[in-house]
Amino acid sequence: MKPVKITKQDREFIKMACDIASENIDRGGGPFGAVIVKDGEVIATGGNTVTLDNDPTAHAEVNAIRRACSITRNFKLDGCIIYSSCEPCPMCLSALYWAGVKRIYYANTKIDAANIDFDDNFIYEEIDKPYEMRYIPCIHVDDPHAIDHFNKWAAKTDKIEY
Repeated sequence: MKPVKITKQDREFIKMACDIASENIDRGGGPFGAVIVKDGEVIATGGNTVTLDNDPTAHAEVNAIRRACSITRNFKLDGCIIYSSCEPCPMCLSALYWAGVKRIYYANTKIDAANIDFDDNFIYEEIDKPYEMRYIPCIHVDDPHAIDHFNKWAAKTDKIEY
């Protein structure tokens, strides 16, 4: 991949994400902020509200994705760029891929986050382990009816693909 030139506007959006993170701390949330932009315009922002909402998925990036999708009335964020105050965790990175953003910019690294006790390296390590070796056991249950709803979906002619 060729190097990307970071523009003055990119730096402004990163600063905005960092400012959201700082303001979010003052509101009782976590130290993370995110800004979703399309064609140079801010579509949505989000701060980490895990403890405020008692929701472990309420990370800044996920909150921003939810708002942006609600505003655009689309579950895809084609053509959008996200600016995050920190390198996205595995959950947020997955969500950004599912949302279809075209680029991710971040300020602090996952090492910086680990240094303040937001270490998600164990999740990356867990993903690589065989199921039976994971901290939380992942147990396959063979059920003869389980495939039925997959077959129903596959046969559906008016489905919205995602």
